[in-house]
Amino acid sequence: MREYWQRKPLLIRGVWPGFTAPIDRAGLFQLARDPEVESRLITQFDGRRLLQHGPLSRLPSVRRARWTLLVQGVDLHDDSARQLLSRFRFVPDARLDDLMVSFATDGGGVGPHVDSYDVFLLQATGQRCWRISRQRGLPQSTTTAVKTVRGFRASEEWLLDAGDMLYLPPGVAHEGIAQGECITCSIGFRAPSYQQLLEPWFVDYADHAVLGGRYTDSGVASTSHPARLPSSLTRQVHEQLSRRRPGRIDTDRFLLRYLSEPKANVVFGVPANTSARAEFRRRAVSHGVELDRRSRLIYAGSAMGINGECVVPPAALIKSLRLLAEQRGLTAQQAKRLPAAGWTLLHDWYSAGWIVLGG
Repeated sequence: MREYWQRKPLLIRGVWPGFTAPIDRAGLFQLARDPEVESRLITQFDGRRLLQHGPLSRLPSVRRARWTLLVQGVDLHDDSARQLLSRFRFVPDARLDDLMVSFATDGGGVGPHVDSYDVFLLQATGQRCWRISRQRGLPQSTTTAVKTVRGFRASEEWLLDAGDMLYLPPGVAHEGIAQGECITCSIGFRAPSYQQLLEPWFVDYADHAVLGGRYTDSGVASTSHPARLPSSLTRQVHEQLSRRRPGRIDTDRFLLRYLSEPKANVVFGVPANTSARAEFRRRAVSHGVELDRRSRLIYAGSAMGINGECVVPPAALIKSLRLLAEQRGLTAQQAKRLPAAGWTLLHDWYSAGWIVLGG
């Protein structure tokens, strides 16, 4: 983190000796057919690179070269993928985005491109050749549907085997080309631009700000220019609106909601038989509880952000809920120590499908 994170690429050989892919080719193809899963097919047949968005009911033959299947958010649908993603929690959860898994036949790839986020490229099966460039500001291609860059010239390249991993900071132009059939896991980290945050930040603040009073202009003289915006109106409104400005606590609340918001295609599975609170508590203290693999739970100060909602729990609950966030679960012994006030909140989360019973 000190020497490479957001600074320069890092190749790590054998980071996982004997690494096993969290999902195989058949499982990945099945996910690509699901309309609730984000997937893309990129082919480069007859010299043309084409992009097709899922769901993908039909894929090219695995014996045909130069095509790639990309499945986003595999951690949302597979427990092994979720466990793999959890190995990267040395970076805060607020930055950790998702696990994308790609399958490619020989020569397959998406072309040279630049990402605006950090990424770890973990080779799961087969081999892939990664080429990177020190070039900056490469123009984006306008001739294909895939966002590639023009004028790419590689300055370094490596052939990755299963268990090897390459870290790339934002802005590094790179290209990966499959050497035979292969599967690659991409662990991505979200890095929204400030422009992306601006509108939802103001909207969130406006939802919570309280500003009394109303514009008045008693005693104003009549006007011979009715279409002109009165400077006195601008001055009064500006003075009143400027009295309230978002503070640090407002930004905390906004980020807890914004950065815990599930992706648009996430649907939580509500328990078929939602047990009563007393029964839920009895089972929880026997088996513990876990966050659903799709749930995002982060905290700041005394507030918690879970799946797009900001919650300020009673002070007695904060320690236990922080433990739930850090461990992504509570053991049976930890659940037994949960204050009585916490069971209503946890039961609500259980009923929404945000947490599940352990064991």
